[in-house]
Amino acid sequence: MAISKVERLMNLVICLLSTRQFLTAEKIRDSVAGYDDSASTEAFSRMFERDKNELRDLGIPLETGQASRFSTVEGYRINRSAYELPEVDLTRAEAAAVAVAARLWGSPELTSAAQGALLKLRAAGVQVDTELAGAPVAAIPARTRGSEAALGKLLDAIDAGRVVRFPHRSAPTEPYVLRTVEPWGVVTLHGRWYLVGHDVDRGATRTFRISRIGEDVTTTGPENAVQKPDGVDLRAIVDAVTGAGAITGTATVWVAEGRAQELRRLGEIREKRQFDGRPGTVLEIPVRSWDWIARLVAGHGIDALVLGPDSLRAEVREKLRFAADSSTTVGAVVSDAGVQ
Repeated sequence: MAISKVERLMNLVICLLSTRQFLTAEKIRDSVAGYDDSASTEAFSRMFERDKNELRDLGIPLETGQASRFSTVEGYRINRSAYELPEVDLTRAEAAAVAVAARLWGSPELTSAAQGALLKLRAAGVQVDTELAGAPVAAIPARTRGSEAALGKLLDAIDAGRVVRFPHRSAPTEPYVLRTVEPWGVVTLHGRWYLVGHDVDRGATRTFRISRIGEDVTTTGPENAVQKPDGVDLRAIVDAVTGAGAITGTATVWVAEGRAQELRRLGEIREKRQFDGRPGTVLEIPVRSWDWIARLVAGHGIDALVLGPDSLRAEVREKLRFAADSSTTVGAVVSDAGVQ
């Protein structure tokens, strides 16, 4: 039975994390379960290149270097010092909670797969770190377990280069809507996983939180028809959408008294001010993604007003116009909400 992409990536992480030497692509092909499915050297090279990009997009510190002193062939390993967490000092109660979580995450299947992978590495002559010999390595964060079915199908579609269709909802309380997407890759950020790709129906790049994708993921179209465009940075796209990138400016926003708590947490209070007789507070908010902050402000309706800059005010106005249900409500919504 063919090994899924999730399992192959886990095997690759175990392999590259379990040795301090740089491993050649040929050694990895012989040692990592899942690569023996490739029909030719060219097919393996394409698969391995995609997997390396996946690991880097997931934030795993993949390094390259000479496989040996006597060869110029490039090898690969994972920088353990950058991959591992620093020493954590827990209280007794915290340690107990972690132990319970570890038992919930652990499974005989995962332990067996990890131990089998380490044994195969040793048999192939790879120098496995003795510290890792007795412990499995989890490549996939525990938070993904709720969306494992969708994640596995999406990774398989990306690997095959095929279009996917899936039900998606923009919020937990919203209904599912069928989306058709050319998938480019998956990125993890702060424990959440995101699919990035080209939304066929909307004709634009879109990001989807995988926990909001239903399990009914299907593929369509021929294989190898979808490829990530050259120069596209998936992590930068997710950072921009989620507001996790570098700070690029500051927004001045008024929020009504007792409202818009999410905006209040992001900004610093500058002054108290009233608008249309309503008491409120003027905030200075550092902005990482202008599109994200515009969506956030627009989502608070009349409880949040943009004072500056003009570009953000215009973007919020446009989002409100788009969200308005009819032309009779557009004027009232846009004039009273999000802009001033």
